[in-house]
Amino acid sequence: MLAVGGLYAWTIRRPGYRVTRRQAASFIGAMVAALVALTWPLADLAATRSLTALVVQRLLLVLAVPPLALIGLPDLAFARLTRPSAVDALLQRTSRPGVAIAVVTVIAVGTLTTGAVDAQASSWAARGALDLLLLFAGVVLWLPVLGRVPGIDRPSALGRGAYLIVQSIVPSFLAVVWIFARHPLYPAYAHPSRVADLSPLLDQQIAGFTAKLGTIFVLWSVAFVITNRSERREESQTEPLTWADVERRLQRAERRQRRGTPDGAPVGPDREDPDAGAGPGTR
Repeated sequence: MLAVGGLYAWTIRRPGYRVTRRQAASFIGAMVAALVALTWPLADLAATRSLTALVVQRLLLVLAVPPLALIGLPDLAFARLTRPSAVDALLQRTSRPGVAIAVVTVIAVGTLTTGAVDAQASSWAARGALDLLLLFAGVVLWLPVLGRVPGIDRPSALGRGAYLIVQSIVPSFLAVVWIFARHPLYPAYAHPSRVADLSPLLDQQIAGFTAKLGTIFVLWSVAFVITNRSERREESQTEPLTWADVERRLQRAERRQRRGTPDGAPVGPDREDPDAGAGPGTR
């Protein structure tokens, strides 16, 4: 964490990488949220003692750290980090709302299977791997909303609001199971909790309410802010194209031209690439 903070401080002092105070505060907030989630006491409680602590940790890693970090990154730094073709292709696909919902749901449910929870309770390596996977799920969740990837159109304000509401319902359906289960579902937390003398079943029920209500509160609040600002500002359906957008679209067109289109025909005058000719009016 110190290395990441030091690298960020060094980067934003370089010409072209300056950030606003809001961006700097956002990145600091991401660092604080990550420290709370990954260090004592929350991380220790989440490992083997309390399912509720595990849920709070997951909420921080998915709903707080990724969006704050994405907002805080300098535009040029984010453009360069996402420039490699493999990274760009991955972000292109996961920035689609339908794909993002599927990816977040699979990761959210998969990391809460009995095997995954038992593994993270007994192995620090498994805990670290699952934490990284949750951070990736958080990035995927917020990409369609923040629109930080150059050359990728994000949904309208109404579309973003609807997307966040769906994300608050689908991936967290396990919370309902926890609330109505009649016995503890995870052997790692089946022993009497040493946190406030909670029984394993009560801890599980509290975890279910925390997961469901916490997700709904955060995502619905953001959805409300997005749609409310759109109504007040009377945003148009198009957004201005930046130089980073133009450059990324040209890079994608060049890659497709080098390897040829899927049917074997190279991109050329008779077969225009849809991104290469995008101009300010198309967005």
